[in-house]
Amino acid sequence: MLKVLATSWALLLGMLFLMVGNGMQGSLLGIRGTGAGFTTYEISYVMSAYFLGFLLGSQLAPGMIRKVGHVRVFAALGSIISAVLVLYPVMQDWIAWSLMRALIGFSFAGVYITAESWLNNSATNETRGQAMSAYMIVQMIGIISSQALLNLPDPTGFFLFILPSVLVSLSFLPLLLAATTVPVFDTIKPLSFGQLFRISPLGCMGMLLTGSIFSAMFGMAAVWGAQKGYSVQQITIFVGALYVGGLVFQYPIGWASDRMDRRKLILAVSAFGAVAMLLSFAAEMPFPLYVVSAVLLGGMINPLYSLLIAYSNDFLTKEQMPAASAGLIFLNGLGAIGGPVVAGWLMGQIGPEAFFLFLAILFAALALYAAWRMTRRAAPSAGAGYAAVVPSASPVAVDAVLDRASERAAERSPG
Repeated sequence: MLKVLATSWALLLGMLFLMVGNGMQGSLLGIRGTGAGFTTYEISYVMSAYFLGFLLGSQLAPGMIRKVGHVRVFAALGSIISAVLVLYPVMQDWIAWSLMRALIGFSFAGVYITAESWLNNSATNETRGQAMSAYMIVQMIGIISSQALLNLPDPTGFFLFILPSVLVSLSFLPLLLAATTVPVFDTIKPLSFGQLFRISPLGCMGMLLTGSIFSAMFGMAAVWGAQKGYSVQQITIFVGALYVGGLVFQYPIGWASDRMDRRKLILAVSAFGAVAMLLSFAAEMPFPLYVVSAVLLGGMINPLYSLLIAYSNDFLTKEQMPAASAGLIFLNGLGAIGGPVVAGWLMGQIGPEAFFLFLAILFAALALYAAWRMTRRAAPSAGAGYAAVVPSASPVAVDAVLDRASERAAERSPG
């Protein structure tokens, strides 16, 4: 790990600043939008627009990079992010915010792809797994840290919009000045969605559902807190707990994943998430128990994302994995677009507690589908192995992590 830090510290530091900036703007818009009088449904469109932009960016950014190069794309998209962040407080209209969120989502997708390509290229075969693990940890730490910064001044001022803009701008310095070779961006041979669904129906449906869960969680958690009347400090604790849960539960669930039928684990994790969210919906709880619910929510959804990719790759050859991963990530992004909108509509009809009801329904749907799929065919033999991946990672990072997981699985194989 020390070797990884020595060669990739600039990239990791830049990504840390970038994730702090991104994490701040996500929660801040939920708090400020509620305070500005936006309806829950209007805020849900603002939150959903990010995932629409992110999905478009993940599809278009590779072509942009191949056409004009990593550095130009990285600098251009970074400038857009910084500019949009300071425009939010002077254009307090939900339609304008939605358009700007889509633009930020598009830009972040391109920035992630560029940075992850650089990181992947700078690592050796021996250190690639550690480099990507460090990258995932940095992402989670950045988002958790961002919530603490929201408590600095009163969030009704301009400072909290300027701060993430500055952090995003600073993040590009170590990335652009790092003494690393600019990578060659390879074209991935596509795998049709029909082929992908025939290979892994559970993987496809699971990624659609987890995309909706993650986007609703990421986009509407701060809105839930604001509507409940919690303070900024309480809201940031709740949002931070979502990502703490993701860090805490990744290892034990990943450990179990490589030692049992992954479908049973997907069923168990989904069912547990459904029960936990249903209890949070049905019972009015003191705030500390809502924090526990947040830890459980983050602890279930983040490993589920990795589980579904690992399960799907059990049916794939090594040559098919990059295209399949890109397809699964696209489905996850497609599901993410609708998550905040449906959650916002339910919250507008029932109240803020519908935030948990929507999540419970999605978890239950995934559990039921996993149970049904278990009756359709036998469990596959373990293939690529489990690898911790966050839902915000691009296909570049996912492919690199899974490639290393596949190598580890081959090393453990007795043949």
